[in-house]
Amino acid sequence: MVFPLAGPCTRFTAKREDAMTDKDGAIAALDTLLGQRLVRSKADLAAHGESESHFATTPPDAVAYPETAEEVARIVAICARARLPVVGWGAGTSLEGQAQAFQGGVSVDFTRMNKVLELRADDMDVTVQPGVTREALNHELRATGLFFPVDPGANATLGGMASTRASGTTAVRYGTMRDNVIALEVVTADGRIIRTGARARKSSAGYDLTGLFVGAEGTLGLITALTLRLHGQPEAISAAICAFPGVGEAVGAVMDAIQMGLPVARIELMDAASVAAANAYSGMDMPERPHLLLEFHGSPAAVAECSETFGEIAALHGGSGFDRATRTEERNALWEMRHNAYYAILAARPGARAIVTDICVPISKLAEAVDETRRDLQESGVQGPILGHVGDGNFHAILLIDETDAEEVAAAKAVSDRMVKRALRLGGTATGEHGVGVGKLGYMRAEHGQAWEAMGALKQAFDPLNIMNPGKLVPPRN
Repeated sequence: MVFPLAGPCTRFTAKREDAMTDKDGAIAALDTLLGQRLVRSKADLAAHGESESHFATTPPDAVAYPETAEEVARIVAICARARLPVVGWGAGTSLEGQAQAFQGGVSVDFTRMNKVLELRADDMDVTVQPGVTREALNHELRATGLFFPVDPGANATLGGMASTRASGTTAVRYGTMRDNVIALEVVTADGRIIRTGARARKSSAGYDLTGLFVGAEGTLGLITALTLRLHGQPEAISAAICAFPGVGEAVGAVMDAIQMGLPVARIELMDAASVAAANAYSGMDMPERPHLLLEFHGSPAAVAECSETFGEIAALHGGSGFDRATRTEERNALWEMRHNAYYAILAARPGARAIVTDICVPISKLAEAVDETRRDLQESGVQGPILGHVGDGNFHAILLIDETDAEEVAAAKAVSDRMVKRALRLGGTATGEHGVGVGKLGYMRAEHGQAWEAMGALKQAFDPLNIMNPGKLVPPRN
């Protein structure tokens, strides 16, 4: 058994639940099941209908706060009989509307399922409930010499990160959630509890269902436990920051470093506009030019050599002010500034909302994609600071809009559309890490062709009633 939570696959078929055929009846049954942990206050509903991005608030009909996988299974079974949508909720940090209940229904909030269930340091893995945040997990691991490396910036829940196949600043070295989730416990659309994967480091036993649910955005089921791969804390860590005369020179340095196999742990780009916003928001005093932020992990000798080599690469591309930071406080301040860059950019235009782009291209096409995007922003007049995880070809333009200005909104959406089409033309993807939700739904056919229909067929097989986060990720049902 991978998980110590429950017995074999479980289906709940209580007579009361069998009788549920309407929304009010289903919510009444949920109220009986959960008591005060089923909430319908306007404030709670509104909070679970909001988005970090530009989508309008869309409250669910109710918010459920389960504490066990069995309760999640009961919730889903009740909703299935009433054809009531079920939408998972972690920390609410998704950017493409994944956690919003656009068709109403029940928001299943995993806040109370926040326990580290079993840590196996010798095997370098851990089983957690979905409401555990990445920061909480690493706090729990601090005395073990191990850590969980996936860092999307926001203190997201691990269930949400798995559901969106998140990555972030460290993906260039440690991979994404796809590489670090090794087994799952999932409640399917008919109220069953299933387990996927094993703790063995490899397996040829059947379909990779773990990989199927990672990135499914809750459209196939709700994750109720995850087994994650852990990594050893590096012996030495050094961060660095370097300014460049232009974005092209910074990207050129990144490409050289990646192509020569330099083992960096993070390579982040901030353009001049992002730097200006960060200075104002975080009290920094960086020159208002494009910057690369880097981190190196390894032995003291390896870290020193890697840092020195990158300094030489940066100098060849006009880099200056190559400052290194080895003290924990200095490194934390640097990455806190980077993680707050989105909020800094929003603060640079008070009252604005953001359309957040998320394209990813092959490394060899990165300079072309960034350069064309910069020209497009200049010609369109759209305010869109650029930042991103350029070590793996992923970058974002944060398109700031006044929602009341229809022309401005249209111009920004047109820039976003051209960015995605540009990425696809260059062999990339519409979304490197934020997922599809509803924001990128319109590009799935262009990116996947007939394979998108195959995704819809999988959804039909797993969720024939279309209650699991409907309207997201896959082709709309007729």
